[in-house]
Amino acid sequence: MSTSSAPIEIGRVALTVRDIDKVAGFYEAALGLEPLASDGATRRLGAGGRVLLELRADPAARRASAREAGLFHTAFLMPGRAALARWLVHAAESGLRLQGASDHLVSEAIYLADPEGNGIEIYVDRPREEWPHENGELRMATDPLDLNALAASADAPWRGAPDGMVVGHVHLQVGAVPGAEAFYVGQLGFEVTTHYPGAAFYGSGGYHHHLGANVWNSRGAGRRSEGTTGLADLELLADPSEYDRIAVGPGTALRDPWGTSVTVTRKAA
Repeated sequence: MSTSSAPIEIGRVALTVRDIDKVAGFYEAALGLEPLASDGATRRLGAGGRVLLELRADPAARRASAREAGLFHTAFLMPGRAALARWLVHAAESGLRLQGASDHLVSEAIYLADPEGNGIEIYVDRPREEWPHENGELRMATDPLDLNALAASADAPWRGAPDGMVVGHVHLQVGAVPGAEAFYVGQLGFEVTTHYPGAAFYGSGGYHHHLGANVWNSRGAGRRSEGTTGLADLELLADPSEYDRIAVGPGTALRDPWGTSVTVTRKAA
């Protein structure tokens, strides 16, 4: 269920938020993330001692528009279906407002948003041998998900984010798919796994996708302005050979065509 075998995977996602107490409290209560570090203006949350989310406080930040380039959602991958079911029961019992649920053929996913509108996906993968392919591309869909059947798989009460939960993928809003492909595939080395109308999905090591890029709300969007809420930085963890190929210095952030910061970190050998 983990993506750790991929040459490049997602590390942590950093968000600029206006009310850091409220947003941090949401991720702790709703997703069960544990606080790992804080210096007042920055908080790092995660699971199993691994940082998954970094919140950066900027009370004066302009609220990002839904039509701008930036974050569509951060997708937290559960280590197993029972863990997703336990979370779903927790969500129902705590009155969390869900925005949707889908069977994507390769995964089962549930959607919601944090208090400042940052999209969230909580999902679990199906076994890789069950992922369908068609015409040389992975086949994904957006079919209804039977939440009652999923909830019935819960084997214990929810006790917070489980060890092994990671950021499985990040879905971005971009101004144009070809420009995203030139950067994330041409420059960073991800592989195209499939195309949707107005969207494309990119993966590493055979994973269905570590990154998604769509223009559903943001077609033609220009470069992101500074001082805006939402995605502040996306960290990618790269094997040494991939890190050397991308050829970035330690702590150096690249920027995609819309100004989204991408930090590439070298995995331990």
